[in-house]
Amino acid sequence: MEATPTVRDQVRDYYGQTLQSNADLKTSACCTDEDLSPHHKAILADIADEVLARFYGCGSPLPPALDGCTVLDLGCGTGRDAFLAAKLAGPTGRVIGVDMTEEQLEVARRYEAEQAERFGFDTPNTSFRLGQIEDLAAAGVEDESVDVVISNCVINLSDDKQAVFEEIFRVLKPGGELYFADVFADRRIPVHVAADPVLYGECLGGALYAEDFRRMMEAVGCADHRVVTSRPLTIDDPTLAAKLGNVQFSSVTVRAFKLALLEDRCEDFGQVAYYEGTIPEHPHAFILDDHHVFETGRPMLVCGNSAAMVEETRYGQHFCVVGDRSVHYGLFDCAPAPAASEGEASGRCC
Repeated sequence: MEATPTVRDQVRDYYGQTLQSNADLKTSACCTDEDLSPHHKAILADIADEVLARFYGCGSPLPPALDGCTVLDLGCGTGRDAFLAAKLAGPTGRVIGVDMTEEQLEVARRYEAEQAERFGFDTPNTSFRLGQIEDLAAAGVEDESVDVVISNCVINLSDDKQAVFEEIFRVLKPGGELYFADVFADRRIPVHVAADPVLYGECLGGALYAEDFRRMMEAVGCADHRVVTSRPLTIDDPTLAAKLGNVQFSSVTVRAFKLALLEDRCEDFGQVAYYEGTIPEHPHAFILDDHHVFETGRPMLVCGNSAAMVEETRYGQHFCVVGDRSVHYGLFDCAPAPAASEGEASGRCC
């Protein structure tokens, strides 16, 4: 009797055999229209056309200040984001790409030397590994060895998302950052939708329900994550839309940090943060999340969690934080984030 394909088998086949370029996608869920910065666009112009043609992503999850960092790209595919991160990390940085689809990794590996030359590097600073994002140890990613984890519309494809987040926080260094874009839903996905191989492959059948995501993050010790951007997704194919029913989807970019002192509410310690304008390509402002924009030189009252995010991470060299946690003033009185659209992943109020 022939074995029933697993979710991983279906995803591997969809991205290794069914999709030969992003033109083969049946929805826009895995095809971003998010604007890139001029700096990132200039780097993409130096990335091979074949790599770009087989890119399937729903956002642009490349945080600032990557110079010299070790970056891990989960579900790297043919390497678009990994190569972009490699240029941003520079010759002293390092980028590890992990993917379970050999056909895509073959493309990424084929262009490693060429991309290093295009970027002006003496040797490639990338390493592409066949593996499961639920078991990064098997791919040789050690404990607390990574500064930044990125992922672009891939975690939704996992059949064990809790294991993915456990692995992420295992490999992140203290103060390290998770910065990823993915598809979120306004409710748990119905069984018949999750069982449809096309809808799953199109990043809809495994979409993250925002509240379940929050619970998974809390389970790995991250009490506060932040939404950076969010945009609703539309399903134009009437047949697929009929199968999805009333489920609403959004493409959401989220950041989270491996910090021991984060609390599950915004607490007020009277702290003030100043952004010094020293991150390259961000001279005028630093965006922490969808409602924290630090203008250069302008003081901002922050809760204890926000203070930790900009002081106890690699961003600390670009910020001045006045005050500590020695005196507590109760809950931080901040305005909530703008009203969330259906399907948006909610972070904390501050």
